[in-house]
Amino acid sequence: MQPRFVIVPAVPIEKESFRVGSRYYAATVCGGFDIYDNHAKERLKPSYPSKTAAELQCQRLNKTDE
Repeated sequence: MQPRFVIVPAVPIEKESFRVGSRYYAATVCGGFDIYDNHAKERLKPSYPSKTAAELQCQRLNKTDE
């Protein structure tokens, strides 16, 4: 059975953008990690800067869901 809460990469954050000809390019940085709720089909807030912090919170949430 799939756990209710899982870790997913957060949406990248745009650092800067520039234009070359008719195209736009964006430099992005990693936004960290989010926890995704498989039952509600949504990302939970807040985002976590490291994967280990997200894993700890994810384990706590999955234990309370049992």
